[in-house]
Amino acid sequence: MSNLYLGDKLGLHIKALKIVDKILMENPDVKSIFESSETSLEARLKLREWVMEYLNKNPHTRNYYLNKAKGPAALKRISFRDYAAIRLMDYLDNEGRQCTDPNRKNATITTSPIKNLWLAIKQGKGVANEDFFLDMLYLFRQLNGRLTRRLPNTEQIEKWMDRHPTGLDKEVMAMREKNKERILRNIIAKIESGELKSRRFVFAEGLTGEEKYQQALEWWEDHRFHLVFAVRTPEMLNEMLDFSLREKTIKMLKRARNKGIPIFVNPYYLSLISVEVRPGQTGADRPLRDYIFPNKELISEFGNIHAWEKEDIVQSGEPNAAGWILPPYQNVHRRYPEVAIFIPDTAGRACGGLCVSCQRMYDFQSGRFNFDLSRLSPKMTWPEKMKVLLEYWEKDTQLRDVLITGGDAFMNSDTSLKQILDAVYEMALRKKNANHYRPNGSRYAEIQRVRLGTRLPVYLPQRITPELAGILAEFKEKAKKIGIRQFVIQTHIQSAMEVTPLVKQGIQRLHKAGWIVTNQLVFTAASSRRGHTARLRKVLNEIGVIPYYTFSVKGFMENYHNFATNERAAQERVEEKYIGMVSREELEKVAHFAEDAENITANLKKLLDEKGIPFLSADRSVLNMPGVGKSLSYRTIGITDDGRRILEFEHDKTRAHSPIIDSMGNVVIVESKSISKFLQQMDAMGEDIEEYKTIWGYSANETETRAPIYKYPRYPFKITSELTNFSIEPARVPEDELVEL
Repeated sequence: MSNLYLGDKLGLHIKALKIVDKILMENPDVKSIFESSETSLEARLKLREWVMEYLNKNPHTRNYYLNKAKGPAALKRISFRDYAAIRLMDYLDNEGRQCTDPNRKNATITTSPIKNLWLAIKQGKGVANEDFFLDMLYLFRQLNGRLTRRLPNTEQIEKWMDRHPTGLDKEVMAMREKNKERILRNIIAKIESGELKSRRFVFAEGLTGEEKYQQALEWWEDHRFHLVFAVRTPEMLNEMLDFSLREKTIKMLKRARNKGIPIFVNPYYLSLISVEVRPGQTGADRPLRDYIFPNKELISEFGNIHAWEKEDIVQSGEPNAAGWILPPYQNVHRRYPEVAIFIPDTAGRACGGLCVSCQRMYDFQSGRFNFDLSRLSPKMTWPEKMKVLLEYWEKDTQLRDVLITGGDAFMNSDTSLKQILDAVYEMALRKKNANHYRPNGSRYAEIQRVRLGTRLPVYLPQRITPELAGILAEFKEKAKKIGIRQFVIQTHIQSAMEVTPLVKQGIQRLHKAGWIVTNQLVFTAASSRRGHTARLRKVLNEIGVIPYYTFSVKGFMENYHNFATNERAAQERVEEKYIGMVSREELEKVAHFAEDAENITANLKKLLDEKGIPFLSADRSVLNMPGVGKSLSYRTIGITDDGRRILEFEHDKTRAHSPIIDSMGNVVIVESKSISKFLQQMDAMGEDIEEYKTIWGYSANETETRAPIYKYPRYPFKITSELTNFSIEPARVPEDELVEL
């Protein structure tokens, strides 16, 4: 039985009817159109004529609606009211369109905003709920001028930023020292009782209690201590947090364990979690908590999670969803021509903790990823296998960028990491030498960039040792001589509360080794609060880290709790991030900072002082699309009966893609949460939702261009346009792995 048929029979809830009354009261023309229409089709035709009158008076807006004007500059010329006219036309154009909703177990849904409104106005019936009608209310308020936008000024944004403490604040550091002592004394007691055991971390006979504590303080500086004594059970997690967890949270943790979701939180990161209620700090660690505590949607979905990125589903010898043919192992992932991800068969396949929103959660679900660190030691055959895998880069015409990740690149031992980097160097040298025998125009892309993907600078900063920095410095020194020019630590700092003195020290060591550090933020609900991301950018700049990406949360219902709508990402870009924008010429100067990594902190400070801005907005706000690539170029083309928006994304036109996108078309995504539900979540976090009300209006967006520092250098020769390891015919993916969009 279809929703439309049911809608003819079911009476609307009184709350929904009250919102409908507001729509009619505030919009006499809309009231006249619907009340005079005998069918929803008639209402649709009259509404189209009415909106077209508006568009015809605004030629630029009409051209944007017709896709004759596109890009960031074209969007900037559109008024806030224009957004609403375009969205209403897109709703009219897509009325009755069906799509698959992965958030609802791949159910087929139909976008019927006009039908829903007509049924509500004419009959008081339908299946749409108040979230749907609230969204429609604000659509018409935006169109009639009741919902307006006035960009917050720098003073207002800085007030929002000041709401968010940092891990470098004295009061926060003092609180965490108390946490550290409590956790250490707890671990000592468990070692003494035999509950916790380790061959490496053992007390000598005859030590006093205070001597044991001093010994444990020394162990705290060793990253291996934190991995050995990472918390793996709900009971111990509660105990380490001074029994501060609510019964509801403990039950959730136990449900997660029973479902097979691992718990792995190291003592250092636990020390960042507040167990006290303090004015001005309550809720400050919410982004951290939401990263380590599983939520009910994740627990419910675990076991049925699908790979969000289709190209991660690989069949031996066949092209992935992006058209790339990969080596016959699960060690290489690829979506772009220039870069591929390398995941070694080492401890680098694990992490220093489990992020609840991890994109590899489906790998944990299958057992491919786990926290049994002893089983992840490299096998005797690994060096040979690694050489075969790196030949993929060596013999590919376009690959010039190696992203070593996992898991986490810094989870590798020093020996393993040096072995991997040495193998990359040898491969890059062979590729460069082979080009001597190729004519100009037929040469292969040589390796220009090496990246290490890691969250350990914040999860476990003790890992950034002088020895590790020495390995990185040694690699850079010799790699520069063969033409590798970009050396990047790509980290993931989620909140200014994660930036501690140890993190700052570790980042300084990485800079001294000659590597720049860039950051990828996942824009979770807790991280999307007003001023939070702006404060993070500022603190990152102060320690020499350059923001790289601000990612919308990807995944389906398993990430419902942490999902912040793409509309909030667009709002943050327009209304907060803008105060850190500089000219293209200034960004070109920033690109040269990478050549002087040791002084990048001072150079950033000098730039910010000269421009009088609190931070540098070098990051792009994007969504990792389930098809191919990253983008935040979207139009809102529909809405579900429960108020979740349906977005149609275009691919990012500012970077090279697999040619397969030419035949893929646009990507349609049904958001997992309505704007109304998102605002309710903000309200529950203590936010004033009046400060967010313009979120309803961000129904279109354009992807920002990449900052020059993130672009590849030009070669002094011409490379071939030929593609290797590519087929335009994608592989047939097994039915149980298909994710339809």
